[in-house]
Amino acid sequence: MSFLLRQGVIAALTANALRPPKGARAGLPAFAAGWVFGELAPQMLALTTLDAARHLKPGRRSGLGLTLAGLSALGLTRLIRQQQGAKDQLEDALVEGLGMEYVSELDAAPTPADLATPWRRIATPFNFRDDAVRVIKDLPYSEAGRRGLLDLYLPAREDQLENAPVLLQVHGGAWSVGEKETQGRPLMTHMAGKGWICVAINYRLSPRDAWPAHIVDVKRAIAWIKDNIAEYGGDPEYLAITGGSAGGHLAALAALTPGDPAFQPGFEDADTSVQAAVPFYGVYDFAGSTGLKNAIGMRDAFLGPRVMKSSWADSPDAYEAASPILRITPDAPDFFVIHGELDSLVSVDQARMFVERLRQVSKSSVVYAELPGAQHAFDIFHSIRGAHTVRAVDRYLNRHWTVWRRERAGALG
Repeated sequence: MSFLLRQGVIAALTANALRPPKGARAGLPAFAAGWVFGELAPQMLALTTLDAARHLKPGRRSGLGLTLAGLSALGLTRLIRQQQGAKDQLEDALVEGLGMEYVSELDAAPTPADLATPWRRIATPFNFRDDAVRVIKDLPYSEAGRRGLLDLYLPAREDQLENAPVLLQVHGGAWSVGEKETQGRPLMTHMAGKGWICVAINYRLSPRDAWPAHIVDVKRAIAWIKDNIAEYGGDPEYLAITGGSAGGHLAALAALTPGDPAFQPGFEDADTSVQAAVPFYGVYDFAGSTGLKNAIGMRDAFLGPRVMKSSWADSPDAYEAASPILRITPDAPDFFVIHGELDSLVSVDQARMFVERLRQVSKSSVVYAELPGAQHAFDIFHSIRGAHTVRAVDRYLNRHWTVWRRERAGALG
C-alpha cells in the first residue's frame, strides 16, 4: 500500500472516530471502523508520525500524503485529549451523583498515581495478564453446558479471603454472540487486585435460545453466587452487577427485577437482589416506549426476529417486561450508568432517558457519566479512557461497599 493510500485510510478513520455518521444503516459500519481505532489513538499517532517522517527524505515526498498525515495527527491528538478528559468528566459525575464528600467515604483517598494515566499498561492494550490476580475457570452454575459456565477472578495473594465484596460481569454481544473471557477484563482484573471477587458468566444466546433465556441465566448466576461464593471468600450478602451493551441491558434488568418469577422459572424463591448496578452503554428500551428511532428500529429489525422470536405487535407485554426503563421502582438499587456520547449502536438518548426516569422514581442514588467522543465498547481493552473509567468505577464501588458495610453494622447494632 502506498504512503498516500495509507494516509488516506488513516485520515478517513480519524474523521470517523471524531464524528461518526448517524443513522441505522451507518451505525454498524461506523462502529466497526471507529471503535478500536479511536481507543488506540496514541498508538496510531505514533505510527502516523513515524510513517510521515520516513517520507520526508528527498525523493520520497508526497505532498498530499504529508498533508493528510498532518491532518490525521491533529485529529488523533484531539482524540487523545478527549480520552484524557474522561478523568475529570467521570469525577464530576461521581461528585454530582454522590456529593462532594464521597471521597471521604472511601477506604483511602486516591493518590496522584492512582489518577494518572497508566501509560505502561496502555502500551500493551490487549495484554490482560496480571500477577496480582488468579482465575478459577469454568465452574458450572446451570445445566446449559458451555453456556452455563462462569469464571472467578480473585486476588492472587495467599492470605485467606473472608466476606469480600462481589462483582458480577455480564458480557455483551447483541444477545447472540460473546464469551465470558472477552469482555470486562480490565475492570475485573483491577477490582480483583483490590480484593474483590469478580464473576464472569456465559449465558444462553439467540437465535438458538429465545428471550427470556438470557435474563433467566443471569438470575441463575446471581442465585449461584449467593449460595456458593462464601466458599471462595466472598460475601453472599453484597453483590454488584455490571456489563456492557447487551450485558448492560441484562445487568440493569436483573438489578430492577429481584425475585421476578417470570425470570426465575423453577427457582422462584431464590434471592436475586443486587446492591448496585454499573451498566455500560446498555440498551434500556426493548419496547420502543421512548419513541426513539434507535430503539424502535432495533426492536423491529433485530430484537423481534432474532432475540424475542416474536413481533412487538404479537407480544407487547414481553417487550415491556424486558425494558429496564419500564421496570424502575422506588426500591431500585443504586446505579452508576456510563455511556459514550458518540455511540453508533445504542443511542446515548436511551441512557439519558433511563437516568432521568431513575432519578424521578428511585429512592437510591443515581450517577451518570456521559463521555464525550466515546464510541460503543470503549472499555473492552486498555486505553486512556478505559483506564480512567475503570478507576472511577473502582472509586464508586469502593465507596458503595464501605457505606453498605457501615450501614449493615449499624443495623446489626
